[in-house]
Amino acid sequence: MTDDPADDWDERVAAAWATFDDYDETRAADFRAVIDALVAELPADSPVAPFERACAWDSTGHSNQAVPLYQEALARGLTGYRARRTKIQLASSLRNTGRPEEGVKLLTPELDAPSDELDDAVRATLALCLASLGREREGLALVLGALAPHLPRYQRSMANYARLLVEPVDPH
Repeated sequence: MTDDPADDWDERVAAAWATFDDYDETRAADFRAVIDALVAELPADSPVAPFERACAWDSTGHSNQAVPLYQEALARGLTGYRARRTKIQLASSLRNTGRPEEGVKLLTPELDAPSDELDDAVRATLALCLASLGREREGLALVLGALAPHLPRYQRSMANYARLLVEPVDPH
């Protein structure tokens, strides 16, 4: 064990986020300042720094400020779980700023990524992007497909209904 305060950085960030609901709209800048102070401890080229700053901007209602920071985090080589979160959150922010087609391009490959606890968030966010593009049936198919495994019954039926929403109908 070391006395390096950076060793517990992730825990301190998690603790800061645990207080997020304590900040109302009038104190959003105060919350971003807390995150900025933590980010200032990271190396200048850290991909985690723009990710955390993007999250703070996004969570306080400023998707337009978050988009370039998410993009910077990915460009700096953010990997793993945070990279997948970044893609989900970036796609949502792109949608919120009128660029849902970019969100679709970003998240579609995530449908084939190794499965993790973020799978449903990928599908839900992709569904919203598709709906913003007038592709509601595809979005609904994704949401039903994500929901089906969580149902106590009807899993097979819902999965089939989801598939049939986007498969061409055989006229015969």
